[in-house]
Amino acid sequence: MSSNTRVSKADYYEVLGVARDVSDQELKSAYRKQALKYHPDRNPGDHAAEEKFKQASEAYQVLSDGDKRAAYDRYGHAGLGGQGGFNGSPFAGGVDIGDIFGDLFGEMFNVGGSQRGSRQQRGDDLRFDLGLDFKDAFFGTEKEVKLRRMETCGTCHGKGTASSRGPTVCTQCQGRGQLRYQQGFFSVARTCGACGGTGQVIGDPCMACRGQTRVSSEFKLTVKVPAGVEEGTRIRYTGEGDAGRSGGPRGDLYVVLSVRPHDFFERTGNDLHCVIPISFPQAALGDEFEIHGIDGPIQLKIPEGTQNGREIRVRGRGVPHLNDKGAGDLVVKVLVQVPRKLSRQQRELVTKLSESLSVDNKPTSPGLLDKMKDLFN
Repeated sequence: MSSNTRVSKADYYEVLGVARDVSDQELKSAYRKQALKYHPDRNPGDHAAEEKFKQASEAYQVLSDGDKRAAYDRYGHAGLGGQGGFNGSPFAGGVDIGDIFGDLFGEMFNVGGSQRGSRQQRGDDLRFDLGLDFKDAFFGTEKEVKLRRMETCGTCHGKGTASSRGPTVCTQCQGRGQLRYQQGFFSVARTCGACGGTGQVIGDPCMACRGQTRVSSEFKLTVKVPAGVEEGTRIRYTGEGDAGRSGGPRGDLYVVLSVRPHDFFERTGNDLHCVIPISFPQAALGDEFEIHGIDGPIQLKIPEGTQNGREIRVRGRGVPHLNDKGAGDLVVKVLVQVPRKLSRQQRELVTKLSESLSVDNKPTSPGLLDKMKDLFN
């Protein structure tokens, strides 16, 4: 190539595939995608991918810096005065690798060292599925349950060793919990396989827990279920999960409720729904009678001229509001029953009633019928 030939560098915005008015968060997201796609670990031996990874890193280095981005927007590459070059490292400008990759590359590179030098680890959260009768969910209840969880070993008191000597520093990672490898221009940290990332090894493991510092144990818990819970409600018990390792804090316990259906009532939100059959005379003349609600007897009033399928709402007789005052409603849908067989006397009476009533039996569209029902209900 002639010494007078000038190589034009790619536009940084085009490299990352973003607009010039891109936000900081969108810029970071675009870089993460490019870095994940072209990283050398994902493309071993692919020099083209490695070059694209370098370009994306250089572009992000410039555009994530307010001053450099302003200079680049105004003057292009010339405005950077040599600051935009790759210079052997994609992070030469002081870009925080942990901030860039975050959770996306956390497992891939073990960046950030969540296990590095870690002595204490929080215990795992636990889940327990608890089945309830419909009435128990309505009124609330208490249930004693048996569960298993990891407890700190009582033999070694969580040390994991059979003697009082305690764990020793891992010689492989020198207690850091990680081993670093140089892969081309990039330094990668991986969890130490000898100590599992704890930075310690146990030479004489405890016979009870086999050096794990914890043992499985059964315990009892009284679960207090408040009134008004529904299917899928979660009750959290802080600190009732697995014990942490090496003195770490306990995890939490989540009790997830499953409510068995009722034979008569169905729940929608905090309202209860049911269907009540009534006779034609009750619908035509109106009536008042007692039905059995979950929380006691309910006086149901059927207005005169009630149509089949009408819904009657009884205020405040639904499901109690969870951790609050008041309750939903009871919605009763009436089903007017027509007798399948009539006695001679009944037929004569219905015939006389029919002669005194007149109905225009013309076809009506379903939509119009629904509108008419709304007017009369």
